[in-house]
Amino acid sequence: MKRDLHALADGVFDAVVIGGGIFGVCTAYDMAQRGLRVALVERDDFAGATSANSLKMVHGGIRYIQHMDVARIRHSAAERRAFLRVAPHLVRPLPIVIPTYGHGMKGKEVLRIGMGLFDLLTLDCNRGIKDRTRRIPWCRTIGRDRALRMYPGLSSDGLTGASVFCDGQMFNPTRLVFAFLQNAVDEGAVVANHIECTGFLREGDKVTGIKARDTIGDEELEVRAKLVVNAAGPYAEKLLGIENTKLDQKISYSRDTAFVVNRKLTADDHAIAIQGTTNDPDAKLSRGARHMFVAPWRDKTLVGVWHGVHQSDPDSFTVTDAELERYIDEMNQIYPAWGLTMDDISIWNAGLVPFGDNPDGASHLEGEDLKYGHRSHLIDHAQTHGIDNLITLIGVRYTTGRYEAQKTTDLALKKLGTTATRCRTAEVPVAGGDIANYDALVTQAKRAAPEGLDGEVIRSLVANYGTGYRAIFDRIEADPRLAEPIGSSKTIQAQAVHAVDREMAKTLSDIVFRRTDLATGEYPGTAALWRCASELADTLDWTEAEIERQVQRVAGRFPAAAVRRVDASTTASSEAETDAA
Repeated sequence: MKRDLHALADGVFDAVVIGGGIFGVCTAYDMAQRGLRVALVERDDFAGATSANSLKMVHGGIRYIQHMDVARIRHSAAERRAFLRVAPHLVRPLPIVIPTYGHGMKGKEVLRIGMGLFDLLTLDCNRGIKDRTRRIPWCRTIGRDRALRMYPGLSSDGLTGASVFCDGQMFNPTRLVFAFLQNAVDEGAVVANHIECTGFLREGDKVTGIKARDTIGDEELEVRAKLVVNAAGPYAEKLLGIENTKLDQKISYSRDTAFVVNRKLTADDHAIAIQGTTNDPDAKLSRGARHMFVAPWRDKTLVGVWHGVHQSDPDSFTVTDAELERYIDEMNQIYPAWGLTMDDISIWNAGLVPFGDNPDGASHLEGEDLKYGHRSHLIDHAQTHGIDNLITLIGVRYTTGRYEAQKTTDLALKKLGTTATRCRTAEVPVAGGDIANYDALVTQAKRAAPEGLDGEVIRSLVANYGTGYRAIFDRIEADPRLAEPIGSSKTIQAQAVHAVDREMAKTLSDIVFRRTDLATGEYPGTAALWRCASELADTLDWTEAEIERQVQRVAGRFPAAAVRRVDASTTASSEAETDAA
C-alpha cells in the first residue's frame, strides 16, 4: 500500500468513501471487488478509533435468544462464519462459560433449552470453513464440580454447573481491517490515511466529490467522484454538519469501554460471562442482570464492557482513573477472588457505537438499565434531504461491518445505474487468509524461519500476517539485524520497517497501535518506543524533538500508573544487568 495523493486527484472515481474503520474499509473493498473505481480517505489512521477499541469479540447472536429475534441470530451467525472463513489467522472460536444457579431462569435447564434452540437456528454456522480448528462446536453443559475447578472464586451457593457456548475472538482487530484494506488495494482501490475531509464538492443538489486536507503535509486537494459514502462512524454527523445536513433523529452513542489486565484470570482458554449489576430492558426472556465478559487474549485478559451515553463531540471522550477504579470495584464485587487493582490494568479500550434511546449522560456505572443499539444506519440523502449522490453509513458493531458494506454497495450500484454483481467478500480470503490448516501453517513458518528467530515471534507473525509472514522473513534475510525484538516484546524491527515501507504508517502510533502488537496490550516502555522511532527517523524525517513528541503521544494513551510501572521495571532490569556485568 502506497500513499499516493496524486492518484486521489486523478480523474473521477465512481465512489469515494470517507472513513477507514471496518465499515468504510469493507465498503471500499466490496465496491472495488464488484468493479467500481473507488477511493478511500481516513482523517487519522485506518482502524484508528472504534474499530481498534473493543472487547475483540465476533458475536454469533446468542444474546438475541433473549430478544426472540431470529433474524438477528441468523445474521450474526452468518457474519461470524464469514470472519472465521476468510481470516482464520485473525479470528478463532472462543468458548465462553456461563455459570448456572438454581432451577429457574438462571438455571441449567432453561439455559440448555435456549442454547439448544440457538444450535438449531445456526446449523449452518460452519459452512465453508476449511480449517477444522476454526469451526464453532455445539453448545454444551458442565457440572458444578468442573465449574468450580475452572473458576474456584464463583459463588457456590445454588451453583448447579455452567453452560458453554462459542463466539469468535479477534487476535488483532486492526490487522483484520488492514487485511480487508489490502484486498481493496489489490482490487484497484486508491486509499490514503491522514486525509481529512473538509467539505463536499457540489453541483446544485448533487454531491460530486470531497474537499480534503493532507494532515501530514498540510496540502489541500479535491477528490472527484460520482458518489460519496460517509462512513465516518461517530464523526459522520459532524461531517454532515458541513453541509448543514442534520439527520431526522439524532443518533445516540455509547462509549463502550473495556480494559486489559496484565495477567491471566481465566481457565483453559475459556472466557467467562458473569452477571453484573444492570439489566437489559429490551430482553423478552430475561435471566437477570447483563453479563460482564472476562476473556483470555494473548497472554493477558480482557474485561468489559461498560456503557455510558456520550452526546458531545466524539473527540472529547476519555476514560479517567476514577472510572477505572469504579469498574474494578464492580468486578471485585461480582468476583472477589481476582482481587483486581489499578496496577493490574495495562491499557483501556473505548470507542463510540450507536446506542439505544437512553437519557443524556446515562451510565452503566450509575446502575441504570441501558438500552443497546441494535441496528446500523444506512441513509440515502437523496431520499431524506434532497441531496443526491451522498450515502451515510453508521455501523453498530464490528461484527456487522462486512454485511453493512454489502448493503451499502448494493445501494451505490443502484444509484449509479450499474448492474449489481454478486458480493463475494464473505467467501474470498483476506490478505494472508488463504489457510486450510492454521497449525500446519505455523509449523511451516517455523521450518522456513531465518535461523535464530524465536518460536513465539514466529507464531505472532503468523497470527498477524497469515501467509504474508514471508514478507517479514524476506526483510530479515536481507538485513539480519531486523530480527531483533523491540524491547521485551514479540514485535521485531522488521515489522516496524514493513509498516512504514508497505503499510502507509506515518506516525509512531500508526506503527505500535495498529500495524504491530507492540502497544496493543500494554505499555512497551519509553526506551523501546525511542528505539523503534529512532530506527525509522531518517525514513520519516523525524528530528530528536519530533521523536520525543511521537513517544509522548503514545505514552499518553496509557494509564499513568502503567507507564511509571513499566519504565521503573525496565530501569531496574537494566541496572541489574549492568551490576551483573
